[in-house]
Amino acid sequence: MHLDVLDLRNFYYRTQLGRVAQKAIRDKVVELWPEAKAQTVVGYGFAVPLLRPYLEQARRVIGLMPAPQGVMPWPAGMANVAVLSEEVQWPIDTGMVDRLIVLHGLETSDQPSALLEECWRVLGPGGGALFVVPNRKGLWARSDATPFGHGRPYSMRQLDGLLRQHGFTSERYETALFAPPSERRFWLRTASMWERAGGRVSRVMAGGVLMLEVSKQVHAPLRPGLRAVVKKPLRALEALPKPATGQT
Repeated sequence: MHLDVLDLRNFYYRTQLGRVAQKAIRDKVVELWPEAKAQTVVGYGFAVPLLRPYLEQARRVIGLMPAPQGVMPWPAGMANVAVLSEEVQWPIDTGMVDRLIVLHGLETSDQPSALLEECWRVLGPGGGALFVVPNRKGLWARSDATPFGHGRPYSMRQLDGLLRQHGFTSERYETALFAPPSERRFWLRTASMWERAGGRVSRVMAGGVLMLEVSKQVHAPLRPGLRAVVKKPLRALEALPKPATGQT
């Protein structure tokens, strides 16, 4: 079940914990995708906090928000790029997206398979998608005080397997949100330190979210013509009698 857009807005833009989470995840996104010049970048769910770095350089930026969640204007003080859409019927032509970011979209979807099919449809050949989901082993998935405590959390193996089933090729993965989901001043002030430490020992410390980058690889169609290999092209001649060999 999708969260309400007002709750998501209030968390990310009006709480200190939300701003800490926004920065931690967005920094990882920029590490993976430092630029998107002349590309079409789309966010689905509530991915707009992660799209801001691409507003100036991308050819087009679109923030899709599912109808059950609701939509809000974004970005503030600039031309709106947020669009309300059906969950599995996006107002985007097939193959038009270069980069796709899904945040608070997959784990709350009632139709995850259909949603992933729509993600596949809009991506162009060689396009990349980044799925950000709650980590089943992390602390953030265990607290419903943040958006990451709602919906279905994943392990990296589960997420990777699900995306492979829908034709995506896994490229890289990251984890983020290593500080606990606490409003206490100590944890908020040291959040950056925990992110740096978690990046080095992520196998020991479970981050709050998993981030899996995948690509859409489309194989070239077979050329028309002979498809079977002819192992013995002169086999029809085997039934003919062999010429006699005699002395001359």
